[in-house]
Amino acid sequence: MNDMNWLAIYPEILLLAMGCVVALVDLWVTDEQRRPTYWLTQLTLVVVAAMHFCYFDAGMTTYAMQGMVVADPMGHLLAGFACVATLITLVYARPYAGVREMLKGELFILSLFSLLGVNVMLSANNFLVVYLGLELMSLSLYALVALRRDHAVSTEAAMKYFVLGALASGFLLYGLSMMYGATGSLTIPEVFDVISKGAPNRAVLVFGVVFVVAGLAFKLGAAPFHMWVPDVYQGAPTAITLLIGAAPKLAAFAITVRLLVEGMIGLAVDWQQMLVVLSIMSLLVGNLAAIAQSNLKRMLAYSTIANMGFMLLGMASGVVNDSTLSAANAYSSAMFYAVTYVLTTLGTFGMVILLSRQGHEAEEIKDLAGLAKRSPWFALVMTMFMFSLAGVPPTVGFYAKLAVLQALVSTHETAYIYLAVFAVIVSLVGAFYYLRVVKVMFFDEPTDTAPITAPSDVRFVMSLNGAAVLVLGLLPGGLMALCAQAIVKALAT
Repeated sequence: MNDMNWLAIYPEILLLAMGCVVALVDLWVTDEQRRPTYWLTQLTLVVVAAMHFCYFDAGMTTYAMQGMVVADPMGHLLAGFACVATLITLVYARPYAGVREMLKGELFILSLFSLLGVNVMLSANNFLVVYLGLELMSLSLYALVALRRDHAVSTEAAMKYFVLGALASGFLLYGLSMMYGATGSLTIPEVFDVISKGAPNRAVLVFGVVFVVAGLAFKLGAAPFHMWVPDVYQGAPTAITLLIGAAPKLAAFAITVRLLVEGMIGLAVDWQQMLVVLSIMSLLVGNLAAIAQSNLKRMLAYSTIANMGFMLLGMASGVVNDSTLSAANAYSSAMFYAVTYVLTTLGTFGMVILLSRQGHEAEEIKDLAGLAKRSPWFALVMTMFMFSLAGVPPTVGFYAKLAVLQALVSTHETAYIYLAVFAVIVSLVGAFYYLRVVKVMFFDEPTDTAPITAPSDVRFVMSLNGAAVLVLGLLPGGLMALCAQAIVKALAT
């Protein structure tokens, strides 16, 4: 282990430096469209993403800062996807923010710092680094939700997000402090060693795991810690909703793997049962509550809860038996699910942003009425996103759900096979509200006959997003192999 290997944290150092540079450059920008700030931010995201993907391709695991930071293939792959997700979000957000007095330097600066928090979480090998990244990401997002200071709904959403986020951070911090008290270490591999040797304070360890899982469940938006998701998704400006729903989900998945799998696998019999309960509740609450929603953003929020429940099923099926291959298959299916869900979320909320205009938010399902007559192409792309969320072939959402179900069935445990059947049934219920959106787009009369206009870059990225959902559904093997490779190398270190 090379403690001073700064190469491991070059992407984070670059993000921090460029965040400061963007803040300084923005002081001198007079252009109302903030073009210099925007393009400098996008260039930063492209360079950092390229660095992460190059490091992933190298396949090495390196450590820095006395072992508190780890740069492994899983972290690099997820960080690269997080940078791409933030880049796409800002492409969608720029026209939307421009007509709502949100196109300020703060939008780009805080987006970079929230991404920096995501990167820190992805490379954390120490409890304190996990918490540092979590707070950096969360505080940036709290400020972004309140960016429209004269908008009462956004301010209310920011207050709810801040209060409940502080509570969840307290849960996680308290749980980590209990783990430290029982193991005497803050470093994740050392915690693993102590637990695997049979720590004498098992009751304290289990108590700590309960609080850790509760904190993680909040960040994932899993029931019953989901109360913030619908209110924040609906109340925040749609561009900020997309920032909350994309890259942070990858970070939440990563720290779940880091803490529970890499650090506390010896307590799997305890946290595995908690994940199963969380997944069942999330699937039920998310799918049943979404049926009653008329607000599109609120419906997609409950959809997020249900999808996180599905992802947790993959996480919970990874340690049923002693097969390392089976565990890696389960975690890689959960990682594949998280990545493809973020890809689909980018498109769905991107379409909501695209259909919004000055003085009007396209937040209601009825706002999509007759979209096929106004823009057949955008209606087709939105249909792809809805089918993917519902798990309809040949979209990538179908293969993602299939991968998780295969991981459950391959355990050969009766309880997990019943869980797979339950997930299929609940998903069929959930398909109703996705197909309702498709019905409204194609069969309802439009309430607004004005042509849909969008900048060429937004049209291009939206079309590319829809094509990716379809192509990855037809050819999922490449991305699935990348996820499996990342997980296997992460578990091997």
